[in-house]
Amino acid sequence: MNKQWQQDQSFDQIADKFEKNIYGTSKGRLRHELLLHYLHQHLPAGSLDCLDAGGGTGVMAKEMLSLGHRVLVNDISGQALEMAQKKLSGFPDVNFHCGALQSLEPERNFDLILCHAVLEWLSDPFDALTHLLKRLKPGGYLSLSFFNRDAHLFSNLLYGNFDYIDKDFVVSNRVRLNPNNALPPSEVLDFIQKAGLEIRHKAGIRCFHDYMRDKTMQSSHYQQIKAREIQYGSTHPYLWLGRYFHLIALKPES
Repeated sequence: MNKQWQQDQSFDQIADKFEKNIYGTSKGRLRHELLLHYLHQHLPAGSLDCLDAGGGTGVMAKEMLSLGHRVLVNDISGQALEMAQKKLSGFPDVNFHCGALQSLEPERNFDLILCHAVLEWLSDPFDALTHLLKRLKPGGYLSLSFFNRDAHLFSNLLYGNFDYIDKDFVVSNRVRLNPNNALPPSEVLDFIQKAGLEIRHKAGIRCFHDYMRDKTMQSSHYQQIKAREIQYGSTHPYLWLGRYFHLIALKPES
């Protein structure tokens, strides 16, 4: 295996903690529900061959399987995939691949590729993205979300974390659940378009939730916040403020 892939973040030994930290909080729930909202809006009808790249413990794969899609769940963490296998044991149309997404079978292509909150954990996210685009069929869709570097800078300016910013967001004692490699949306969008894909949708994920002055409102006013995220999250200027950025792109037939 290529050495750089070995530097990608794996959640072995902390997969349980990861799932609780992400999906057991209002921020994780909101991110998941907003992604589902946009997928329902933009994906074509019918059963699709789907790759869930960096699919972790299978939360999004379960949603896709419930909609009748066929899913290959890929992750570098064997422990996360063990959890996914248990969660998805009742579905017949699911398979699993443990390893870097660059090691996926080159001859297998997909109608839909999901890559949600993965790029920011990789040592070379654009190399990974290049490999994913090769696995996408003509006429296929890419759903990509990633940690937004611009919003990361904005939030730390609001918090007054000037030393952290001056160190280019690098700390000596990095928390394993903090993303390593946030990306500017403009760079990712430019990369996708230069690769020949058509951007069909773009939105910020958690444009308001994370900036609430009263953090208790993140739970007490969850439905109101979600409604505003949907109302404004795909409009200027708010989409650029989302802690995560989401896009759906189509690979043309020719």
